[in-house]
Amino acid sequence: MFYLTELGNRLKEARETKGLSLEDLQELTKIQKRYLIGIEEGNYSMMPGKFYVRAFIKQYCEAVGLDSEEIFEQYKSEVPSVYSEELPEQLSRVQSRKTIPAGDSKVVEMLPKILAAVLVIGAAILIWVLVNNMSKPDSDDKKSDKQNEAVGYNKSDEFNNKEQEKADNKQDEKKEDTSDKKDDAVDEKTQQELAVISTSGKNSTYELKNTDTFKLKVTSKGSPWVGIKNGEGKLLFQGTISNNESQEIDFTNEKEAVINIGRAYETEIFVNDEKLEYSISPTEVNTQLVTIQFTKAE
Repeated sequence: MFYLTELGNRLKEARETKGLSLEDLQELTKIQKRYLIGIEEGNYSMMPGKFYVRAFIKQYCEAVGLDSEEIFEQYKSEVPSVYSEELPEQLSRVQSRKTIPAGDSKVVEMLPKILAAVLVIGAAILIWVLVNNMSKPDSDDKKSDKQNEAVGYNKSDEFNNKEQEKADNKQDEKKEDTSDKKDDAVDEKTQQELAVISTSGKNSTYELKNTDTFKLKVTSKGSPWVGIKNGEGKLLFQGTISNNESQEIDFTNEKEAVINIGRAYETEIFVNDEKLEYSISPTEVNTQLVTIQFTKAE
């Protein structure tokens, strides 16, 4: 009972530190308030089953910013374990193996013979093409000689003109390539780079460089809870962002931004008006911790 009380107190303290009421937590996790109270009081007998106890505690931890795996490990002697009999009955009814229909098995048996026939036909066609090509050069050369003998004008001037045109075209292409490279170099210098450098669990880290500004904007598509800190752990914003509203913070003079998101699937992050693409699917992991490391361009 001592560990259960300690677990409940730890969860409750984390919730209050986030400034969340039980009603707020119910809205974030979709867990009924009475079950949240049961978790804080260690009253697991009121839960639908042991599987739901662990699932509810995991969602609770993610909503208040705690590592659920660490919590389960620390309190493993008290948190109920999940037994196989509590898994949905449907899992035991899944057909483990499908048989191949008789008609399909005949096709499978004939497949090697069909492939062998295709290879033989292909080899015959290849040999015919090679033999046909080898017999053409002599006749083509004879036709070319006769045509050259019939032509009575001097081709040297035409050849020289074509060579001069080729030289002029090459010079024009070099000029265009040089101009394009210069334009590309200017674009590379002015275009910022925002790329993910690591992903682990619900945590993802990005690197922002090749720019001298860092303006962060977090936009809501629902009512997500968001907490924003700088690299030194200073809290710059915490709360729920209403639908279609945004929270903007200038991190130009900071080295790092840390965004804690309660509902990632309802949240969009923009860095200097460039939309950040989640490296972790927001529909699979609702609660995410996004860190953006900023290296200012010199």
